Amino acid sequence: MPSTALMGADRGKRSWMNFELLKRLCETPGVAGHEDALRAVVREELGPLVDEVRTDPLGNVIAIKRGTAQRSVMLAAHMDEIGFIVKWVDGKGFLRLHPLGGFDPNALFAQRVIVHGTGGALPGVLMPSVKPIHLRQGDPKPLNLDDYFVDLGLPSETIAASVEIGDMVTLERATVRTGDCVTSKALDDRLGLYVMIEAVRAARDPRATILAVATVQEEVGLRGAQTAAEGLHPDIGVALDVTLALDLPGESMADQHSVTRLGAGTAIKLTDGSSISDHRLVTHFRRLARRENIPHQLEILPRGGTDAGAIQRSGAGVPSITLSIPTRYVHTVDETAHVDDIQASVDLLARFLEEAHQLDLSYP
Repeated sequence: MPSTALMGADRGKRSWMNFELLKRLCETPGVAGHEDALRAVVREELGPLVDEVRTDPLGNVIAIKRGTAQRSVMLAAHMDEIGFIVKWVDGKGFLRLHPLGGFDPNALFAQRVIVHGTGGALPGVLMPSVKPIHLRQGDPKPLNLDDYFVDLGLPSETIAASVEIGDMVTLERATVRTGDCVTSKALDDRLGLYVMIEAVRAARDPRATILAVATVQEEVGLRGAQTAAEGLHPDIGVALDVTLALDLPGESMADQHSVTRLGAGTAIKLTDGSSISDHRLVTHFRRLARRENIPHQLEILPRGGTDAGAIQRSGAGVPSITLSIPTRYVHTVDETAHVDDIQASVDLLARFLEEAHQLDLSYP
């Protein structure tokens, strides 16, 4: 649907992004193992689009749109964002954290967080135990996660009554339009959820059964996708996730190292650290994108992985692929993606779902 919420100049480009949906997905908190609030949002959005919605024992949301063909396609986008849980509260009320997901400690300096305590959400400041620049002599030592603490600005007695070990801590940042892009702290992988929801909405008369799965605990080991695929036995797996866009200044960001580029279209993954995409699916996605004039690029990610790595190894094996949304500054509070790449991802996935039942995936 055309969004009236798009802020800033449209620059004459065709942007049909449902910004309010993406904003809601990104700003709903949920780290690995604590996806409850986001699970409710996903169920509400997918429910009217499918025939059945349920939650499995691990917490994955499984939405089923039944088709008439004897083929099923599992879509997987993970709900969990990178974040923390509280591991210690000292006598002065400062919190120490346990990470859930991969962080660059340098990207956490002087950030704001929200501690989701038993007494409600509490804003705090994330800082390292280092001398301020006014007192420092020489270069500071490299930071690590154990250097960081959270200052809630409250008396220790109040904190003791409001915060417990194990409480979720998320980074605090609004989702905003930045030029032709969207910037948020959780595009990984709320963008994947957005693409999945919008593609299911946009697909015209799909014949294959669509198994749209919002997975849990991807950031700590692709866990939800593994159990969901084992239970669903799909014929095809398509993971939806962000990937690195390193089209940035600096010698280390030369074209051959950029992985993907913002504004160049959706990314069809060839391989990453967890999977090698099925070459038949890669070929089909490329042909489909060319036929439909959908901007696209190819992706090779040297490290990291997606839910496709778990899906393809489930059961007796599942032909799988990842469709990626190019994103700058991944695993920071300012992850940034181009609206045209997002829409291209929705368009390509929707067109794929419409003809997935026709694919010949047999081996001689």
